[in-house]
Amino acid sequence: MDTRYSANQKDFKRYTTEEIRDEFLIQNIFRADDVSVVYSHIDRIVVLGAMPVKEKINIEKNIDPWKNFGVHYFLERRELGIINIAGDGKVFADGKEYLLGNQTALYLPMGTKQVEFESCDSANPAKFYMCSTPAHTAYPAKLITKENAQHKTLGEQKTANVRTINQFIHPDVLETCQLSMGLTELAEGSVWNTMPAHTHERRMEVYFYFKIPEDQAVVHFMGEPTQVRSVFMHNEEAILNPSWSIHSGCGTQAYTFIWAMGGENRSYDDQDWLETSSLR
Repeated sequence: MDTRYSANQKDFKRYTTEEIRDEFLIQNIFRADDVSVVYSHIDRIVVLGAMPVKEKINIEKNIDPWKNFGVHYFLERRELGIINIAGDGKVFADGKEYLLGNQTALYLPMGTKQVEFESCDSANPAKFYMCSTPAHTAYPAKLITKENAQHKTLGEQKTANVRTINQFIHPDVLETCQLSMGLTELAEGSVWNTMPAHTHERRMEVYFYFKIPEDQAVVHFMGEPTQVRSVFMHNEEAILNPSWSIHSGCGTQAYTFIWAMGGENRSYDDQDWLETSSLR
């Protein structure tokens, strides 16, 4: 498990490119028959990736629950959001089986003792992208298909930011303690996301970019609004964004990304909007 510690905005101003990437960028999320785990002290979010190919794999494959979290099993005091971005796969949670097709989500509550993953076809394996936040109570587990998600289409062609926001783990869809997750798809010809930019002092956010061709990239912008830094990101990479940081991106072509939030509340519109002309 890779542990990342909190960074403050004063020190961030002096970070080199390498330091920014080491502190916030998450790479190599999917490895065959393995589980990647990054534990961030920014609101104690955990970012995971599982890609079962030939084996059924347990979420705790690279986690020592007591050593890493001081609990007897990973979700003893946590909730978990899962979105599959590839071939059909199965999630087994305390003996119950869930079938997750491409762009299907699953919410698992605090108290789920055993979580395992399996692909339906080893030639087209599932890729389970996951985020976990601390929880205080157990809400019902729920499978959310793309059709059952909330959908918002925003942006304009003239500003190259036409996009559909698919809200999977969201207050209008189900109850959670603090975790929210969704998937945003940019229309062909659109490249900007989350612009005008915003911060939300009460929540951190993780962006996971995918459907980026090998020869293309997304430039992710982060930092204080008057101290913006850029990170070049490639396919199936994620980045941590503290509450004091903007989180926006511009690709060399259209792409898709998953956003996940944790913090004080679950109000999607609790955002501190910024005038684009004020960014520096």
